[in-house]
Amino acid sequence: MFAHYQELLLVLPYVLLGLVILLSQPFNQGKTALTALMMVIAFYIIQTYLQSPLSNAQTRLIYLLLATLLPLNLLQVHILPERRLFSRFGSGYLLFLGAQLGWGALVVNHFAGHPLPELWDSYFFTLKSLSPLPILLLLLYLGICLACGSAVLKRNQSHDQAIFTCLLFAGITFATFQQAYISAVAFSVTGVLLLLNLISCSHELAYIDPLTGIPGRRALETELKHLGRNYALAMVDVDHFKAFNDTYGHKTGDDVLRLVARKMQTIKGGAEVYRYGGEEFTVLFKGKEKAQCLPYLETLRETIAGYEMTLRQYDSRDDNDQQGAAKRGKKAAKDTVQVTVSIGVADSFPDTHPTAVMKAADEALYQAKQAGRNQIAS
Repeated sequence: MFAHYQELLLVLPYVLLGLVILLSQPFNQGKTALTALMMVIAFYIIQTYLQSPLSNAQTRLIYLLLATLLPLNLLQVHILPERRLFSRFGSGYLLFLGAQLGWGALVVNHFAGHPLPELWDSYFFTLKSLSPLPILLLLLYLGICLACGSAVLKRNQSHDQAIFTCLLFAGITFATFQQAYISAVAFSVTGVLLLLNLISCSHELAYIDPLTGIPGRRALETELKHLGRNYALAMVDVDHFKAFNDTYGHKTGDDVLRLVARKMQTIKGGAEVYRYGGEEFTVLFKGKEKAQCLPYLETLRETIAGYEMTLRQYDSRDDNDQQGAAKRGKKAAKDTVQVTVSIGVADSFPDTHPTAVMKAADEALYQAKQAGRNQIAS
């Protein structure tokens, strides 16, 4: 029975990481697929060539090469463009990986049978009581993990998380290589975390609006299917948005939508905010009537109307970063604008069906605009 679980544990990394590679393709996560592929190759090498003691010269050399090349390749993924693995670019990088494997095989064959004591005692000195991984490589893993960790904190993109995860567990594997089944356990955990990362990414693609960062219309439609009998809906529309776009440009219009979304996220009363489409947003209050929601919506309207937005000069912005920084350092007068929103609100009385409530909120929004905009109608 125990032997059966051992066999399963040795197969699990291939299954999990293989799923990551396959699922990365439809989600356009080429970097995640590439990191998973590197981990598959590394695990295969460990299971095929590194099952004898590290006191063996050839085994130790393969261990050293793998422990060095894997983090360097993972780091390199950071500077690569995001492309699908199964593409011309992906094929080119696969050839590059194949060339590294071929070079590694030549190095191992050339130095087979040579203990190379001067190499291990100088550049790759180890503290055997601490780890079989040389001190130099421990520092390499630490430095690369810190660099990739800073990328996660700064950008927090899905491939940054994937690369950091692979680096972390690859480092754990090589640093504790003397432990039984450490590679199978660490690489299996890596596969699980990469799958969870892909699931999170797919959720964002489906439900999060990429421009504003708040849930989009699909998320709202899903939520409307699971409402109780008591709730209120408010439709929020940016006033004169088309004219604003025509005057200041679409990039500035995008800045306005992001601003409105950011202000909407501060609304109280347990509100949930969504981008419905274009310049229109939706606010959902569960368990409340529209009379209870009006103070929160009025605060939102006043907050947006009272905010002075500084215009970014996209058209006149310098291509040269130094010149642009110098200009930004000057205390020049900055153009500001103020935007307003109109709001229509309705609740689930007397009709609890979301379609009817949404229609009533839209009609109220139309009344607010007809009455002069920058106000609430219910």
